Amino acid sequence: MDRHQLTAAEQELLAPFVSNTDRDVFVLRNLPEVTKGAVFARYSRSPKPLRRLLVDEFGEDLAEGAGPAAGTGGERAERMYQRVFVEYGDDSVAQLGGAHVALEQISNVATKIVERGRLAAYLEQSTRYMAYDDKLGGRYRYHRPAELADHPLAASYAATLDGVFDAYAAALPVARTWLARQHPRDDDTSERAWQASINAKACDLLRGLLPAATTSNVGMYASGQAYEQLLLRLEAHDLAEARDLGAHLLRELRTVIPAFLARVDRPDRGGRWARYLADTRAETRRVADELLVDMTPDATQPEVALVDFDSEAEDDVLVGMLYPHAHVSEHALRRRVALMTAGERVALVRAYVGGRTNRRHRPGRALERARYRFDICGDYGAFRDLQRHRMCTIEWQELSCRHGYDTPAELDACGLRDTWADTLEQQAQLWQALTEELPRVAPYAVGFAWRVRYSIQLNARAAMHLLELRTAPQGHASYRRVAQQMHRLIAEHAGHRAIAEMMRFVDHADPQLGRLDAERRTDARRALSRS
Repeated sequence: MDRHQLTAAEQELLAPFVSNTDRDVFVLRNLPEVTKGAVFARYSRSPKPLRRLLVDEFGEDLAEGAGPAAGTGGERAERMYQRVFVEYGDDSVAQLGGAHVALEQISNVATKIVERGRLAAYLEQSTRYMAYDDKLGGRYRYHRPAELADHPLAASYAATLDGVFDAYAAALPVARTWLARQHPRDDDTSERAWQASINAKACDLLRGLLPAATTSNVGMYASGQAYEQLLLRLEAHDLAEARDLGAHLLRELRTVIPAFLARVDRPDRGGRWARYLADTRAETRRVADELLVDMTPDATQPEVALVDFDSEAEDDVLVGMLYPHAHVSEHALRRRVALMTAGERVALVRAYVGGRTNRRHRPGRALERARYRFDICGDYGAFRDLQRHRMCTIEWQELSCRHGYDTPAELDACGLRDTWADTLEQQAQLWQALTEELPRVAPYAVGFAWRVRYSIQLNARAAMHLLELRTAPQGHASYRRVAQQMHRLIAEHAGHRAIAEMMRFVDHADPQLGRLDAERRTDARRALSRS
């Protein structure tokens, strides 16, 4: 008999906490995160299977019938976790548990700080499908920075942003009425789908007016390790909102994964790490200010520029396609690729890419050998959506009014161009005043239509995902335009036409009512579910 085999009584004991007691693949359930983290930490250094470890290490707690609310094995697990963590110094054990968190009514400035981390999943309240014309507790939904408390500019800040939201709220019905006339409902479209598409298009047209102070709700899931890094970034940040958010987040996370965050506020650990982040940022900013004091933005630069790529990347990709099927070195494969005929190259690419019938069919890691870096100066609204692609390396400059703003062409036809220009000018005046007094707070005043400069570095596989997703017809016009330009530059500037052609679901069309087809598909799915 296997010495690790479970008895009938042990299987009965474990049944509430595992998805099965007799198969090789199973799921843990009804256990606190720290218990799961602790048992997995032991798992890596024990010959015992996981279910045997649960019985041996936590059997007494499981037998008492303590559910997750009572913290099954919580104190024991925390001691075990700390022992493994201290004895082995292995940060990876902090990846073994996580938590779902809601961050509500935080500014769009703060959402970008939170979403900088790669190792987490985020969902953010959309400014595209819901209007921001209502008030909560009698106030529009925008953040009031603590730095402005009792400051002479506080009244100007509130008056300006109230005026911005008033203009947005007044413009929405005008835009909806004009769009409804331009795109009347046909017999093949339900009233629901048509109205949803009209509303989404109106929100798309006008979201550029919304300031970065506009509050949003973010849902996220992350491991203890990812939360630790996020908390350090928040603690080290210049903005009071970020630091306050970090303090609230740490307090709440300690109700579910306290052991994973034991180092965050220890002066000799997290405190020292946060000071390092703050000090290096401040010193780099000081040196940069000295080096760049005489430089000003160049308005002649294109919206999207491909600034770095490898001219031999397509050969590297072909080597990557052959490599897992070969028994020779990379050098040998490179020599073979150099001798391949055009027909052989096409045959290899076609075999590797296969018959992609939708954008979720993605080729393998050979495409990761080709890398590109783009310098982009586009509206902040588009940046917000592109920044969330965590497989990219994205750096951005401070949001400001230095680079001008974008104006949707439709605003002339619906009579809202003057409202647009006047509102953004009010933002610029507030931004300038804040820049002189509280420069770190100034970005809160800047609307989504203002341009921000940012750099995106990514490989061809990540580009396939980003460009095919962000050029879909239901996407916002501003980020669709950026993604379309990135695709053209890969093909034409880098000359990587074979790689660009693999991205067959990049859409270069210009749909007039982008959400309509998606809403029709929603109607079809609803009808199917009712049948």
